[in-house]
Amino acid sequence: MSVKLSPSLLSADFASLGAAARACADAGAEYLHFDVMDGQFVPNLTFGVPVVEAVRWHTSAVLDVHLMMVQPERLIEPLAAAGAGIITVQVEACTHAQRILAQVRAAGVRAGLALNPATPLSSLEYLLDDVDLLLIMSVNPGFGGQSFIPSALRKVHDAATLLRKAGCRAEIEVDGGIGPSNVRALADAGCTVVVAGSSIFGHPQGVAGGVRALREALIAS
Repeated sequence: MSVKLSPSLLSADFASLGAAARACADAGAEYLHFDVMDGQFVPNLTFGVPVVEAVRWHTSAVLDVHLMMVQPERLIEPLAAAGAGIITVQVEACTHAQRILAQVRAAGVRAGLALNPATPLSSLEYLLDDVDLLLIMSVNPGFGGQSFIPSALRKVHDAATLLRKAGCRAEIEVDGGIGPSNVRALADAGCTVVVAGSSIFGHPQGVAGGVRALREALIAS
């Protein structure tokens, strides 16, 4: 079962992000997740372009940047120049979603589209040709450490069915409240990329222990 891990730096020690990035790479994580929050789309403020650029020097992992912000088009070119490998925007924040996804691809970066828990999959109907990654939020965005919303599991399954029928090869990423207890069910439903924060950075055995626990859960019978 091939599922990529994208540790969320939102749960890391902000004073040691370079060390956190190296620890994730050493543990075998394929992606590294940044939640860019603007204080408007969500209440909090987090990372900006300079942080993404600084962390780029510490890891060869794909930088998986999730824009939880209004007017995300303002940061697409700067983030691409800073080393982002994936830029995901929230469909709820985009007046012209197709245009913004095309802008991401034109910058040489994979384009992702995120859906909040209450946003239906029907919002994807005319965007499948423009999406390289679909991010299904399994918590409401804005804060780390939240509990997984159970209905997200059915949404992942339905999304996988939708993409398969449409011949769309986009990855399905899930973010929020994910740990060893639910990661296998998500993979079985069709998830191909897991964002995990607290379960990795809060693990008693450190980042390596958190990554190992998720990998073991994924292969458990």
